[in-house]
Amino acid sequence: MQTQIAVIDYGSQYSQLIVRRIRELGYFSRLYRPDELTTIGSPTGVILSGGPRSVTDTDAPDVDFDFLVGLKVPVLGICYGMQLLNRKLGGVVSKSTTSEYGPAEMVVENRNTLLENVRSPSRIWMSHSDTCTQWPEGTEILAHNKEGQPVALQFNDLMYGIQFHPEVTHTEEGTGVLRNYLSMVEEDGLFSMDQFKQALIDSIHKQVAGKKVVCGVSGGVDSSVLAVLLHQAGVDVHCISVDHGLLRKGEADEVKAQFEELGIQIDLVDASERFLNALAGVDQPEEKRKIIGRLFIDVFWDHAGEVEMFAQGTLYPDVIESATSGSDASTIKTHHNRVEKVLELQAEGKVIEPLAELFKDEVRALGKSLGMPPHILWRHPFPGPGLAVRVPGEITPEKLDILREADAIYIQELRDSGWYDRIWQACTSLLPCKTVGVKGDVRAYEYPIVLRAVISEDAMTADWVEIEHAVMRTISNRILNEVKHVNRVLYDISTKPPASIEWE
Repeated sequence: MQTQIAVIDYGSQYSQLIVRRIRELGYFSRLYRPDELTTIGSPTGVILSGGPRSVTDTDAPDVDFDFLVGLKVPVLGICYGMQLLNRKLGGVVSKSTTSEYGPAEMVVENRNTLLENVRSPSRIWMSHSDTCTQWPEGTEILAHNKEGQPVALQFNDLMYGIQFHPEVTHTEEGTGVLRNYLSMVEEDGLFSMDQFKQALIDSIHKQVAGKKVVCGVSGGVDSSVLAVLLHQAGVDVHCISVDHGLLRKGEADEVKAQFEELGIQIDLVDASERFLNALAGVDQPEEKRKIIGRLFIDVFWDHAGEVEMFAQGTLYPDVIESATSGSDASTIKTHHNRVEKVLELQAEGKVIEPLAELFKDEVRALGKSLGMPPHILWRHPFPGPGLAVRVPGEITPEKLDILREADAIYIQELRDSGWYDRIWQACTSLLPCKTVGVKGDVRAYEYPIVLRAVISEDAMTADWVEIEHAVMRTISNRILNEVKHVNRVLYDISTKPPASIEWE
């Protein structure tokens, strides 16, 4: 897929969001480091992102300006990007007398192409401590803030700068500004998922070249779409699903039935006893995760045998975290594609990652283009360690059985009431303590169950869902009456941050 809009990343926390917004507006876009600009072919537009540095620093991130000018395409500088363009064209950037972080007001002076139909005044989102104090000859001020400082400039026919973030929802007219910028771009840049799907299939044929491909599947959206894509591309694919004994009620059978519905045969490996034995007596969250991760890898590769090619469902946010200058996330999150076996296969050219250009919502769009049913595409996320992250403390078969029964009731009632599709993720946890209750006129000392439901775009942030009280009452009554060893039902109303979505 040819790059259309190249977003040059100068370290802004919102750089990835710029790419998302451009794609949502119908244009294909990718994120690049500044030193990659000259290697990306012929983009139809270039956006220079914001960043935490000052363009006046001696070692400030730069751009090959002669190359940029030579592209003869529309260029939009955002915050740091605007200051960089201003300086390269002969203007002056200075420290602001007052830094601006958060909401501000934009007043439009000139409704040229970039600000056409943009409401004025309108709220914008600022994040800067430098400002353009002098601008190149011929520059036109398009908008200013309430202090009279310019927040939108037109340097020439192809270069524009804005001192605010149009990609965040806090900027009221941000989508309109980006849409206006894209109106300057050649119309043949429009992005079609059907065309992209065919490009992926062609790329898979070239990479695989008739070899057999091993693919791990869990029933989740990413691995399911990956398996269907490979299958429809005519690949000889060996799909493996590992039951680590930490799945939800009936989930192993559901996953197998799901892939049968998709016309794909999978190998279901039951290693539950092996996992539960390894986890016996372990109560520390990180240690549990490490045990599950190491054992999962061993079980998977033992069953896979000799591998000609390996497919994994790495998504574009994972690629960005690992590769771009502005991301520190790779030091926080350890991905499954960093294990030794996969690194060996990568070195041998035996790993394919067909979804590596896509965000989660685009994976769903690809699945729809592949003809996959909505109940698979909109399945709630389920963590790799399974119920282990929903049972704080030591994991026992008894706790898992209790949790499975409660979770099954919760999800069933959410589906029956129409709430399931309005929630990004719903989950049930069992607390590692017992509380006093009364059952049949007898004091009962039993476990509390915690219900959680959140809305989110990418799991980086999340807000809890206000489910109707009548629905919650039904769920609570059923759990208390039907699930043994539970005498209390709680609802988690914590946002992320500071809480995480899962309990461990």
